[in-house]
Amino acid sequence: MAGCSCKDKDVNIVCRCEDITIEEVRAYIDKGITDLEQLKRLLRVGMGPCQGRTCTPVIVREIAAATGKPVGEVPLTAFRPPTAPVKLGVLARGEEDD
Repeated sequence: MAGCSCKDKDVNIVCRCEDITIEEVRAYIDKGITDLEQLKRLLRVGMGPCQGRTCTPVIVREIAAATGKPVGEVPLTAFRPPTAPVKLGVLARGEEDD
């Protein structure tokens, strides 16, 4: 694994897009960072091509376990799509979208 500094031991990748291990996530949680938005900003989890579809549920379970909260009470991050939707007809005609 190119970006991983964990050589010669089992590595548990939680965010495949950003190559972040569950151990890295747990280390931040152990430091008291139990907000998913903060973890996203610090570790870049959920910021890759999958937009957190793979790692977010795992990280939310880790936060819930560490804080004693039910999974449903762990706040999720805001979804921010990278682009605005454009109607196909607008593209086909070459018009400006309103």
